[in-house]
Amino acid sequence: MDASKYRIFVSCAPGVESILNSECVALGLSSIPDDSSKSPTLPNEEPGGVLLEGKLEDVFKCNLHLRTASRVSVRLGEFYAAAFSELRKKASRLSWEHFLVPGQAVKLSVTCHKSKLYHSDAVAERVLGAINDHFAALTNKKSTCKLSDDGQLILVRLVNNQCTISVDSSGNLLHKRGYRQETAKAPLRETLASALLLAAGYDGSLPLIDPFCGSGTIPIEAALIAGHIPPGIAREFAFTHWPNFDPAAWGALLQAARKGITPPSQPIFGYDRDAGAVKIAASNAARAGQKDIASFRQQPISELQALNTPGWIVTNPPYGVRVNSNKDLRDLYARFGSIILNSFNGWQVGVLCNDPVLAGNLGLPAPDSEWRFINGGIPVKFQIYKI
Repeated sequence: MDASKYRIFVSCAPGVESILNSECVALGLSSIPDDSSKSPTLPNEEPGGVLLEGKLEDVFKCNLHLRTASRVSVRLGEFYAAAFSELRKKASRLSWEHFLVPGQAVKLSVTCHKSKLYHSDAVAERVLGAINDHFAALTNKKSTCKLSDDGQLILVRLVNNQCTISVDSSGNLLHKRGYRQETAKAPLRETLASALLLAAGYDGSLPLIDPFCGSGTIPIEAALIAGHIPPGIAREFAFTHWPNFDPAAWGALLQAARKGITPPSQPIFGYDRDAGAVKIAASNAARAGQKDIASFRQQPISELQALNTPGWIVTNPPYGVRVNSNKDLRDLYARFGSIILNSFNGWQVGVLCNDPVLAGNLGLPAPDSEWRFINGGIPVKFQIYKI
C-alpha cells in the first residue's frame, strides 16, 4: 500500500449513504467504486458507507467533520484466502507498521460468509499470528501482540473467500460525541439526528423547532451545524495512537476548525411535555457547549406556536413501538398536523415515523421528499413537507 494514499471506508447507518457522500464532497473528498459493496451485509456489520481514496490527513478530516458517519477505517488489504495458511501468509505481508507497534494489544472483529474459512475465532487467531509474523520479520525479534478488548480494533471480513482487513481509526463509534450522558425515552442517535437535519436542508439560516425533543439530540445537532462546530472537535480518536500519526497536521486541522466556528444567528428550540426529558436535554446541551444556543422548555404539543420568521420543524415524535406500544397516538398526530397547517405557513417540516397510519393522521399534503432509515433496529420513514 502506498503510504501516502489510503483506501478509507466511512460507514454509516442504512439509508444515510447519499447524505454522507454529500458531506464527503463538501470536504473535497470523492468516493471511488467499492467492489465489496456487492457482498451481502453480515450480522452485526455496519451495512452502509462510502469508500474514499485519500491521505492520512483525510482520515483525520473524516473523523473530525463528518456528522453522519458511524466509523472511519483504513483498508489495509484485500486478498483471496481459502486456507488458514494462505490467510496468515498474505495477512503478514500487510503494512501493519503504519498502524501498530510490536507487542501492541489488538481487538479483532471477524465476520465470515460463504467462505471455506468460516470459524471467526480461528480466523482471528491466524490474523493475530500474521501480525506477529510481520513484526518478527521486520525487527528480527519475536513479537507478542495479544488480544484485548481495549486494543486497536482490526476489522476482518471474509465473503466468498475474499478477505478484507481494515484498521479502525475512530475508536468509539462517531455518534458518541461526548455530550449525551443522559437519555430520555427512545433516544435518537446523534448521527441520525444530523442526517435528518441535513436531509431537510437545515443550515442554520432560519429558526428550528423540535416539538418532541426528548433528550435534545436534534436541537443540539442543529446548534452544532448552525455554529459550524465539527462533531468530533471535543473527543479522542484511535488514530492519535498510530505510529504514523502526524500531530502537526492534526493540530492544524483543529486550529482551522476552531477558527471556523461562528455563533448561530437564528434561534433553536426544543419542547417536550416531559419535564424530566427537558431537564436532560438542557444538561446535554450544556455539555455540548450549546446551552445558550439551544433552548428547551416543557410544553405540550397543544401549545406549539410559530415564530415570526418561517423556519424548520424537524422532529422524532413518539410512534408507539419503543415508548408505549399500547398507546393510541393517532389523536396526537392529528393535533400536531392541524397546528402545522393552521400556524406554520411557509415552514419546512420533517417528521420521522415508522407507521404510515400515524403519518397519515397528520393530515398534511403529500411530502416533497422522503427518506428511509433504520432507527434502533426499526425501519422508519422521514418525510419532508413544505407548508
